[in-house]
Amino acid sequence: YLDEKQLILLKQGKGFFHIGSSGHEACETAASLVFNTKVDYFYPYYRDQAFCMGLGMTPKEILLSFLAKKDDPNSGGRQMPQHFGHKDLGIVSQSSPTGTQFLQAVGAGFSIMRDKTKGVVYVSSGEGTTSQGDFHEALNWASREKAPVIFHIEDNGYAISVPLHDQVSGGSVYDISSGYKNLSRYLIDGTDFFESYIAFKKAVEDARKGKGPSIIVSKVVRLLPHSSSDDHNKYRSKEDLEVDLEQDPLIKFEKFIVKNNILSIKAIDNIKSKIVEEIDSYAEWALDQEDPSSKNALKDICSKDEFEYRDPSYLSNEKIVMVDQINHALDEELRYNDKMLIYGQDVADGKGGVFTVTRGLSTKYGEARVFNSPLAESSIIGTAVGLATLGYKPVVEIQFGDYIWTSMMQIRNEVTTLRYRSNNAWACPMVIRVPVGGYIHGSLCHSQSIDGYFTHMPGLIVCYPSTAEDAKGLLKSACRSKNPVLFLEHKGLYRQRYAASFEPDDNYLLPFGKARLVQEGQDITVVTWGAMVQKTKNACSDLDVSVEIVDIRTLFPLDLNLILESIKKTNRVIVVHEDNITNGFGAEIVSLINENSFEMLDAPVIRVASKDSPIPYANVLEDQVLVQTDWIKDAVQKTINY
Repeated sequence: YLDEKQLILLKQGKGFFHIGSSGHEACETAASLVFNTKVDYFYPYYRDQAFCMGLGMTPKEILLSFLAKKDDPNSGGRQMPQHFGHKDLGIVSQSSPTGTQFLQAVGAGFSIMRDKTKGVVYVSSGEGTTSQGDFHEALNWASREKAPVIFHIEDNGYAISVPLHDQVSGGSVYDISSGYKNLSRYLIDGTDFFESYIAFKKAVEDARKGKGPSIIVSKVVRLLPHSSSDDHNKYRSKEDLEVDLEQDPLIKFEKFIVKNNILSIKAIDNIKSKIVEEIDSYAEWALDQEDPSSKNALKDICSKDEFEYRDPSYLSNEKIVMVDQINHALDEELRYNDKMLIYGQDVADGKGGVFTVTRGLSTKYGEARVFNSPLAESSIIGTAVGLATLGYKPVVEIQFGDYIWTSMMQIRNEVTTLRYRSNNAWACPMVIRVPVGGYIHGSLCHSQSIDGYFTHMPGLIVCYPSTAEDAKGLLKSACRSKNPVLFLEHKGLYRQRYAASFEPDDNYLLPFGKARLVQEGQDITVVTWGAMVQKTKNACSDLDVSVEIVDIRTLFPLDLNLILESIKKTNRVIVVHEDNITNGFGAEIVSLINENSFEMLDAPVIRVASKDSPIPYANVLEDQVLVQTDWIKDAVQKTINY
């Protein structure tokens, strides 16, 4: 009736959207009875309303979510209805993408294994979502590690309008999950409460005993359209819908308890009448509750870090290259925080990372804290979300920035939004280390600059150091931040002597959003970052012009104040970056300069950036695409002579 009531409210114009649980109630309720909300965690999908109520979410809370009220425990009105989240019950905030929850649940399972709480993780989806790669990646890693995860696939036969046989090879989710070792499998009638209960009870008991994950495929029926925005009469026959109605789990349950003299028809009718009365009254109550404050629309996108930034107590006697200072920063932070973990492709010894950034760390701290992941970027990020959400500090490596794209759904729709969409109930403070950049003859897929994409993601700190000292200070701060941090490391700077610096001690923490004045000048300002800092120095070294160079160091947050202060002095500015020019972050900086310093400018602002082209392999071709020192010189002279 809660489904029915929400649809009634929609017709009255008192709501915007609804996804129903009707037809899934038996398996969901049965599942909810075998978990312990004090030690277990839950990653339900949008059709799990009955499951969440079984865990303890009240009809009032469901209605607060449906009406987007301030006290909605799911998101405070920030997400659509049926996007469940409840901190007190261990229900981790759900997002809209299908399949991302699987890897996060596996990461949560890893956390439980490390904490030895005997907890179990529940994660669910419809059968259509099993077509997503994240589902299979999650089964692979969970079964390899024997993680305590229960995968519940609620197979109602349709992914919106697409039938099962058009989604899954052989038309069976149960069959395609057969190749994973340590994975127990159950195929059940999800409309039968008792059969469902037996399966979930056995699966959860085995998980608590350390026997590994289970997948339970529940054959259920979808008695309502996919959502309130759907009309299933367009793609399902009347006969098909009538067959499903005969499998209504509530009707089947009623028949069973009447047949076995557990309750009479009259008693059941009394219960139904009471439920209708209660839900109607709850709806009236919910309609009167307070809406979210418009003043909080931008609240909790990021958290304010509370640790104290510190200058170094001393510096090393000799200059240390960037790759070594990054390694030392990771070493120091592993020692500082026993909840910190490092993983990614090839990061463990003896390889120690393809650039040897993590060399020696797995030997020193053990492979429980520094370990190799599967070759799957979405797995790396997705599991890190689960670990971070439950109190760990994953510092993960994407081996090359060129291959981060398979994890973009996790980064854009999960990592960056978790704090905001859960109304600050959940967060994932993690670090994503990524080697980037060209000038190494890496061709199309080992030379990409990716910073322009990621500055468009509210909630993500973006660091891009140009010196070894800055790399160490920023990385240590990233490891202590409450926010997710994308830490970009230019491959071409790892071992360059010009990027080396005297190494600060382990006290050094460099603040985000604080640019560095590389050199002072009077005639023109160059705003730049990453490998372009040294290129700019080289380009301007023999010019008869006094050039001020600003290294922004972090793209978000951006130290706009130092840029504007410099322009006040020079009245001319160019922006230099390695990413290709169209939609590069330099365009954002130019816009900010025009908005805030237009009247101080004596010349238009020029961008110097790489060409809008893939990066070729041959020297003579690469030099035509990536920024050259002559390009910077020409831009400086053009601006000076304007």
